Amino acid sequence: MLAGVTEIACDESGSDGENLTGGNTDVFAHGSVDVPRADAAAAIREIRDRIRSPAEEYKANHLLREKHRAVLEWTLGPSGPLHGRAYVHLTEKTFFMVERVVDLLLGDPAGAAPLFRAGAHTFGAERWKAFLAATNALLRVRGDANGGPGAPVDAFFRAVDALAERAPGLGDEEVADVLKLLGGARSRAEEQRARLLASPALIPVLNPLLPAIVRTAAYWSAGGRAVTLVHDRQNMLTEERIEWLRETARIEGLRLVVARDDTRVQLADFLAGIARSIASHELNGRGDATLTALLRPYVDSSSAWGSVWGEERSKRRLFGAVHS
Repeated sequence: MLAGVTEIACDESGSDGENLTGGNTDVFAHGSVDVPRADAAAAIREIRDRIRSPAEEYKANHLLREKHRAVLEWTLGPSGPLHGRAYVHLTEKTFFMVERVVDLLLGDPAGAAPLFRAGAHTFGAERWKAFLAATNALLRVRGDANGGPGAPVDAFFRAVDALAERAPGLGDEEVADVLKLLGGARSRAEEQRARLLASPALIPVLNPLLPAIVRTAAYWSAGGRAVTLVHDRQNMLTEERIEWLRETARIEGLRLVVARDDTRVQLADFLAGIARSIASHELNGRGDATLTALLRPYVDSSSAWGSVWGEERSKRRLFGAVHS
């Protein structure tokens, strides 16, 4: 490690690639820690001593078991190994996707929040589900075996039209305006789709990992601090993308390691997995107030989050304030 450069260990949880509507998780979490190697090794030993599982490699699921609740609370709490030395960026996957399509087609993501918050309870579950699936297909890099190259574009605008049919009765001019603008953006959608198929982007449109790393780097390098990120191996992090991150996020470098070989990355893995689980429960109205309060100090207030469930209460519990 270069003199004067701090290594920040990172890992993620909840990755389904660009499948943001049909994957296994509804939240993506990127955790990072600024913990010296010796402290991280001691923390892992302490967690193992407290849990006493025969597993060779511990994961967040060990801590999330009800019988290990006390260990989980200690890990996140003020006397634990992460307090004041860790950070997590959350991505609510469907909101991230809506924000991306609004930004790409309209040149401004501002309309995503009101559209997303209207969601299923305004448009109906089936219409909203169809819109999300069509958005995912439009922006996802893959072949078009069913219906030819224009099929995702056609499906997307059918879904937009279906939402727009409900707009006149909403009494919400902002949402109606967003849908009208989206409905008139077919040429931009066709251009975007053609670009994705012709040359998959250096920065995939729908994968939340790279934006999360950029936010992580910005947090740890605040005030001009020089940082290098040490990250668990991830196929998305090609040499070309790592170089893009170095230039964009202004980090000294990004080094890939095997998590089990670096106890600092293991701690980041614990944090990411724990945060994803707690945030997902909060998102779905099953939040645990104690665990959410313990997680809150670590959470990036600018996380990609558009939750509508119990909006003010849920967001205050996760972010400490109403998140916009």
